[in-house]
Amino acid sequence: MEIYSSGKVLLTGEYVILDGALSLASPTKFGQHLKLEENQSNLINWKSMNYDGKIWFECTIKNENLEIKSTSSKKVSETLIRIVNLIREYNSSFLKNHGSDILTNLTFDKDWGLGSSSTLISNLAKLSGVDPYVLNKKIFKGSGYDIACATSSSPIVYQLNKGQNIIDEVSFKPPFHEKIYFIYLNKKQSSILEIENYNNKKVSESTINEISNITSSILQCNSMELFDRLIESHELIISKLISKPTIKETLFKDFNGSIKSLGAWGGDMIMVTSHSDPNRYFNERGYSTIFKFEELLV
Repeated sequence: MEIYSSGKVLLTGEYVILDGALSLASPTKFGQHLKLEENQSNLINWKSMNYDGKIWFECTIKNENLEIKSTSSKKVSETLIRIVNLIREYNSSFLKNHGSDILTNLTFDKDWGLGSSSTLISNLAKLSGVDPYVLNKKIFKGSGYDIACATSSSPIVYQLNKGQNIIDEVSFKPPFHEKIYFIYLNKKQSSILEIENYNNKKVSESTINEISNITSSILQCNSMELFDRLIESHELIISKLISKPTIKETLFKDFNGSIKSLGAWGGDMIMVTSHSDPNRYFNERGYSTIFKFEELLV
């Protein structure tokens, strides 16, 4: 059996998506494959490959009681066992009645922040028939937008409303899309830790409404100048909310263009608008993983 789920990029609404702000997200052209073959042992043999074909994690677990027999990372194994145990609360026979050889294969670098966890949850949910939103909320405590992206064929607007996730497929390919770039900041950010820190903050209704309005405006935007103003306003609102300087202020003050953080601030990807090719500017500063709009987003 082979399963695939798409990665994700949260374009607007980071942090406040948890409080009900209307947010724009897109699946990526990268994702994660999962292949399962049954065997005659009483073991789950698990291997996870990065995009370059190198194995970044492997373990062997007893299928009945999920006891670890061998592992390359105790921490990753424990997270995997938590997920399987949770799935078994809803599907008691999951990976239990036979041995399994499981291979996961990312088509993006696991450090880019494009959803190595959410694509895994999505694939295991498909495999087990369990609701991926339930698994995601209990394991990672996120909003669930990344789970929505995992199975979507187009960008989405996503909103939490009284615990319900509202998802609408939208079109997002502005006429100036060839001037939008995505750059990896050479640093993986912990979404779980950022969510825990954010949950201690009090968010006003006006802040949620401001972000929602920016999301709506971006979807209607046909002008790069307006788009720049909208993403810069978004940066300032979040900067004030989480008491952190914007990424442009911190690292790229002299960049001739607009920059927006994506997801948890301080790592992963940024979105950049530039009238000229920004590769040289970022390469000179040590950032070489750069995508054009059409190379990353569906």
